[in-house]
Amino acid sequence: MTNYALVGDVGGTNARLALCDVSNGSISQTKTFSTSDFQSLEDVIRHYLSEKPPVKSACIAIACPVKDDWIEMTNHHWAFSTQEMRQNLGLEHLEVINDFTAVSMAIPMLTDSEVIQFGGNRPVDGKPIAIYGAGTGLGVSHLVHVDKRWVSLPGEGGHVDFSCGTEEEDMIMNVLRAERGRVSAERVLSGKGLVNIYRAIVISDKRTPEVLQPQDVTERALAGSCTDCRRALSLFCVIMGRFGGNLALTLGTFGGVYIAGGIVPRFLEFFKASGFRAAFEDKGRFRSYVEDIPVYLITHDQPGLLGAGAHMRQYLGMVL
Repeated sequence: MTNYALVGDVGGTNARLALCDVSNGSISQTKTFSTSDFQSLEDVIRHYLSEKPPVKSACIAIACPVKDDWIEMTNHHWAFSTQEMRQNLGLEHLEVINDFTAVSMAIPMLTDSEVIQFGGNRPVDGKPIAIYGAGTGLGVSHLVHVDKRWVSLPGEGGHVDFSCGTEEEDMIMNVLRAERGRVSAERVLSGKGLVNIYRAIVISDKRTPEVLQPQDVTERALAGSCTDCRRALSLFCVIMGRFGGNLALTLGTFGGVYIAGGIVPRFLEFFKASGFRAAFEDKGRFRSYVEDIPVYLITHDQPGLLGAGAHMRQYLGMVL
């Protein structure tokens, strides 16, 4: 009889749930739910499991800090006690981890056909890996190999200070700082961040920006129908590169830097032709340190679920 665990990947917009075969890590019966359709995460899980075989263990990856029992999402109103939800659902084991902890755990399981490389050479086996990605927010994690197993180093790197490298980026910073005070990286590297870049460009030119959604900025940029939107998307790619290069410097990620999240795949060809890689390597005296480090875009459709399953299997192997 197959032993299944529940796995989940929960963001500010969608909650993805699936079953993981604990024996081999395969993911099946994936369903995506809008977070706005449910009052709580527990409600979503109950709805999903109502037509599934019983499970005893679960691993939920969620887009917020995970420090103790109480979980409170950053970009959504859901909040809960891990132990209370475990008891309510009748589970023996419930692991709640950061969403990019899950994505990081998926990296060793990805095949060459599930990534696209942007510059650099081959990754060095066993060396640290960085993972980041823009979506509703900006997620960051690192992965290191310790004592024959992979260990994710979670954190909230998306909320570090936005770091400028050019006068154009200074202009973005000045507009956003005037509005918000402190400006984090997530304020520019996310769906809302893309809109913020567009707004800053227009405002700096003493014009009134339109009220746009991230999809509007992307579509107008790709269609060539709005110079401001195209400039915003170009800047977004450059800032993505600069941020990724900073991650590479921080931990010496010669195992590679991986991009996840739902934004970049929407304008892949534009991204390929952008200043992303040049900005990644724009590290002054340390250009030679990062220029061989490969960057990969993850094309696997559910890396968060895959990684939650990997984390669950590793956890169960340690406690059972």
